[in-house]
Amino acid sequence: MAVTAFWYGKAILNAFGGETAGESIAIDFLSDTIKVSLHTSTYTPAQDTDEFWDAATNEVSGAGYTTGGATLGTKTLGYTAGTNVIKFDAADTSWASSTITARYAVIYKDTGTPSTSPLLGYVNFGADVVTSNGTFQITWDAAGIFTITPA
Repeated sequence: MAVTAFWYGKAILNAFGGETAGESIAIDFLSDTIKVSLHTSTYTPAQDTDEFWDAATNEVSGAGYTTGGATLGTKTLGYTAGTNVIKFDAADTSWASSTITARYAVIYKDTGTPSTSPLLGYVNFGADVVTSNGTFQITWDAAGIFTITPA
């Protein structure tokens, strides 16, 4: 199942200076450590107010999964002239030999400190996804993990 993430509002707002002076948070999608973590159905993303990774509660635990999630590999950032679409993408992400149950995936910049690691977006799988000593696979949409279309 291919998935596309939803932006957290604060991610876009803070990229352009934030709500108050000095609130800007620099994110270099290609150079920074960008991770994806998995969360249970008891986490409810607050798209309008969640700002840092410490707000992404109820992370899964189980065999084959490391706290904090996996680092996105082969990240790309592109722009398509004509459609004006900016595309954020990366290689599909998986956890081999895992025994976990997840409802959400959360994408964030890892600073090493949860309270300063800005959230970028999240995926709602729509139902619990379960692996039992199998591979938990996130297949990012061909259109990209995230897109922005300037008007």
